[in-house]
Amino acid sequence: MSSFRRKSLRITLGVVSAAAGASLISRTDVLIIGSGGAGLTAALRAKSLRLNPLVIEKSPKIGGTTCYSGSGLWIPNTHLHADPRDSTEKALTYLETIVGDAGPVSSRERKLAFLEKGPQMVRWLEEAGYKWAVTPGYPDYFPHQPGSQVGGRTIEAAMWDANLLGSWKDKLNINPVRAPLPLYTYELSKIVRAKCSWDGMMTAFKVWGVRLYPNRFLGSDPVCLGVSMIGQLIYLNVQQGTPIWTETALKELTTDEQGRVTGAIIERQGQQQQQQITVEASKGVILAAGGFARNDAMRKAYQAPPITADWTSACPTDQGDAITAATAKPVGAATALMDSAWWGASMWDPTTKQGMWCLYDRGLPHSVIVDQEGRRYVNESQNYNALGTAIWNRHRENPAIPSYLVLDSNHRDRYVFAGRYMPGKEIPQQDIDSGFVTKADTLPELASKLGIPAEGLKATVERFNGFVDKGVDEDFRRGESPYDAFLGDPAYGKNRNLGKIEKGPFYAVKVWPGDLGTKGGILTDEHARAVRESGEGQYEVIKGLYAVGNSSASVMGRTYAGAGSTLGPGLTFAYIAAEDCAKQ
Repeated sequence: MSSFRRKSLRITLGVVSAAAGASLISRTDVLIIGSGGAGLTAALRAKSLRLNPLVIEKSPKIGGTTCYSGSGLWIPNTHLHADPRDSTEKALTYLETIVGDAGPVSSRERKLAFLEKGPQMVRWLEEAGYKWAVTPGYPDYFPHQPGSQVGGRTIEAAMWDANLLGSWKDKLNINPVRAPLPLYTYELSKIVRAKCSWDGMMTAFKVWGVRLYPNRFLGSDPVCLGVSMIGQLIYLNVQQGTPIWTETALKELTTDEQGRVTGAIIERQGQQQQQQITVEASKGVILAAGGFARNDAMRKAYQAPPITADWTSACPTDQGDAITAATAKPVGAATALMDSAWWGASMWDPTTKQGMWCLYDRGLPHSVIVDQEGRRYVNESQNYNALGTAIWNRHRENPAIPSYLVLDSNHRDRYVFAGRYMPGKEIPQQDIDSGFVTKADTLPELASKLGIPAEGLKATVERFNGFVDKGVDEDFRRGESPYDAFLGDPAYGKNRNLGKIEKGPFYAVKVWPGDLGTKGGILTDEHARAVRESGEGQYEVIKGLYAVGNSSASVMGRTYAGAGSTLGPGLTFAYIAAEDCAKQ
């Protein structure tokens, strides 16, 4: 049970450059802005290529939104799955089909760079000491499209002992909504069914009875998901002597007379005062500081109303600093997809002011999503990016922000709800009083409390219940996709995602078009090099500047290939950027 333990780190926090003191000038080979999965991967790869990287992070904590994540990477054709069905050509067909014409952000060259270098990155990280786990059976998000696969393309961080970090453990950016557990992403859909299914009960026993408590008894702290990913990457970087400066913010990029980015001016919080330091980076600067999901002004400037920074699941420091610095003169980097995000349905708690990802609640039987007229307009079980996009599209025609997830007591009796209400347990009155959850004995009463037409909701539910009898959703094909079924309830034979809404009391929660982060950022080429417009639709490389992860515009365009389509390209292009730095 504790076989994954290794010698714990014994190193002090806040490694600093000797040159960063009195002179207020620091010199390094590669300056990396941001400490998420992409930034730490870039640092580790740079170190392996005998470069000296410096990682800066403006937060006191390390890991950014990656630490909140499931740690999944969508990387086709890796040695871990060793799936004979897969190939680079097949994955390219899939990407070109679902992405379409997204412009230079998803050029054929960038797609090929991702598909060819991704498996190399995965193997190299494993050889460096990183522990992977395959994610079995997870379907691509468009499993009916050419080149898609059901399973064999997603991997994630393996269970790992966070106590190996020593004092660095306190620097992990833990999600305030979800405590870290030794639980894999493919097990989440089983955990929510722990009360009503054998595989759910066995998964719960495995997590708590086999992994968590026995390992803690033996002195370990087993973690999975994003906490494992960031923990492992911190561990490997610190082992290699990579300095990671927390509470250090990017102020502006520096350039020479030819327009090459030479480093940055940063501001570091000292014991008594802030220090402004000029960092000279001889090989390059890699922007890996995330997007601008928490920057309300930027979201309203680039994205459609009524967007806010409230509904996102990104961490609070996701403020767009790197994008702002890169687009400022004289650097003048080009951007793409600034109006887009990694969309999805989100619940928002008015008391805690926290957004919560809505995934399993809406995919399981006995639930529907309706607009403000009580009408159903979407396949509730489809992939989250498509669903989030559907909410925006619906709102252009009929008020749908927020929409409402409506469910009955069959749902409440069987499944975990909103990630915190156990099956069969009463929802706390304070959560009803706050307006987070609405409860009513009848559907007309529920409609009245929500302020939607009772007849509209009644007609929607009656039609939906008729589809349940047939096992076929004639309006939106819910349950026909392998992806839908993967998140459904296997106990429902006709259709894993359909169940009648008929047993009171009834419940509803507001559903917003949230996101996992913004998708737009600096436009880069196949080497992760930032570019600027040079006239007439042409671009030129900005020497010395790279952008990866959500600081860059995504190779996925406006779509989402499968579980891990954010971190997969993020870590891959970080690996590519570090290699290109080594060539300079």
